[in-house]
Amino acid sequence: MTIDLTEAQYSRGGGATHPTHPLFLCLHGWGSNEMEMADLMRQIAPYNDYASLRGPIRLAGGDAFSPGAYAWFGERLPMGDDLDRAAYDLAISIDRWVTNNLPNEREIVPLGFSQGGLLAVHLLRVNPKRYRAVVSLSGYVAPAIVPGTAPADGILENYNVPVFYTYGKNDDVMPKYELFAAQAWLGEHTWLTTKSYHGLDHNVSLEELADLRQWLLDHDITSGIL
Repeated sequence: MTIDLTEAQYSRGGGATHPTHPLFLCLHGWGSNEMEMADLMRQIAPYNDYASLRGPIRLAGGDAFSPGAYAWFGERLPMGDDLDRAAYDLAISIDRWVTNNLPNEREIVPLGFSQGGLLAVHLLRVNPKRYRAVVSLSGYVAPAIVPGTAPADGILENYNVPVFYTYGKNDDVMPKYELFAAQAWLGEHTWLTTKSYHGLDHNVSLEELADLRQWLLDHDITSGIL
């Protein structure tokens, strides 16, 4: 099932100001929106372009200052077969949006938080050759117990895609077994850098963002200069 994605927030110049740098594809979490992820980009990669997508499920109305609260999945923490099917449909739809709206030659780095982190990883599970690297903050992974919902899993490790995966040790939304399972799965299928943070709940921290900025520099995704 194709899901229509119509709302996107771009960086300056429609996401084409710095074409020699990878472009970040931002995917927000439950109850957030595309503008909040755009604010995050200004902290971690101010010299890279981005396109920040809005999830298709509206949770609450907006006002003059915010578009409101949205989600990618109807539940905050979907599981099992339903998650597999929804993750596949959404990843295919996002991947199609990338094809239709971004230049084929542009390097793309999906960056997501929570539900968006799951989808950032799932893009690799449907089309690994398209994405330069992935950042998943406080995300998890679909179990892939429904056949065909993660079609690239068998070849993903061949691409050795760099992935930055982090979470808070005090996360009160994601069960610890889901966080540990995601860490293990990513370690087997990608070029993983991972860290957990004392005292951090289901959120991001300054220490985490500093580690992310360094990882981006180490992998030549950001340069720190124009």
